[in-house]
Amino acid sequence: MADPTRSFLPLNITASGAADIGRARRHNEDAVLLRPDLDLYVLADGAGGHNAGNIASALATTAIANFFEGAGHGRGEEPDLDAFGLAIVARRLAAALQRANEDILEIARSSNKLHGMGTTAVAVSCIRSTGMLHHAHVGDSRLYRWREGMLEQLTQDHSLLNDALEMRPNIGDAALEKLPRNVVTRALGMEAQVRVSVKSHRMLAGDKYLLCSDGLTDTLDDDLIGDILAVERAPEEIVRALIAKANSLNAQDNIGVLVLTVSLAANAVAVPRIPRPVSLRPPALHDAQDPEIVILSVEQEGEAPKYSVVPAEAIDDEFIEAIEDFTKNK
Repeated sequence: MADPTRSFLPLNITASGAADIGRARRHNEDAVLLRPDLDLYVLADGAGGHNAGNIASALATTAIANFFEGAGHGRGEEPDLDAFGLAIVARRLAAALQRANEDILEIARSSNKLHGMGTTAVAVSCIRSTGMLHHAHVGDSRLYRWREGMLEQLTQDHSLLNDALEMRPNIGDAALEKLPRNVVTRALGMEAQVRVSVKSHRMLAGDKYLLCSDGLTDTLDDDLIGDILAVERAPEEIVRALIAKANSLNAQDNIGVLVLTVSLAANAVAVPRIPRPVSLRPPALHDAQDPEIVILSVEQEGEAPKYSVVPAEAIDDEFIEAIEDFTKNK
């Protein structure tokens, strides 16, 4: 059991990945990217006719890597958090996925064959010097963590079923059964703006992280995945074992797999495990009381946003201007 009072830094990250065509598909539309020089690992699962899904997933991985290169990531130390208490690398990942979305849309406009192509994506950045792992995802490509004998899904699928449960938690089983499975509600290349989910976690030596497409998780349940991750072996062997097991069970989709293992660096030293602040209050826009709850809706493009604010007296002209600027530029 890991000592809950301390961490060990720096860490080593070892990675391997592969995309396999599976047993039923004619094209491989999954893509994996390993860029340890950028602390960056990406898996994308494309979709679209005329093999356009292959192009979409390749564009996504390339665009994300190009964005990180342009941002100068990996060229020097930087703090974990910005002045607003937000993880800097997590923000960079979200911006990189947005850039990938723009690139896919631009290429899709250039060809009728590419029109409508899209891809899911999950991207991870492991900062070895600070022990932090940041991840961003769109769609149902997943990130799992294997730690001390337990498998945990760190992402939540952007799927029709999950959206239905969030919007209608009391939906009956009969209505739920009618909903199609494996339908994603967010993907790169579908709309001009895409909502990217981001999170950050502290890594521990002994962790294993799995990025994968639904071709793996539709074939192997969590118990089977956990059994394979439980065996101590190199990442490339884990990747081969996961793909082989899925194919042995007649995988009907492409199988994208990327595995990261975490170990102590030779010069690792023990440091206190100090909880990271969840957030830091940004500089106030004004002297009025800050709102505690803001519900914002824009029903149609071009319409003024509607607000529900608690407490009501917290809203003023500067607050309205800031919200309107945000909605105009979203």
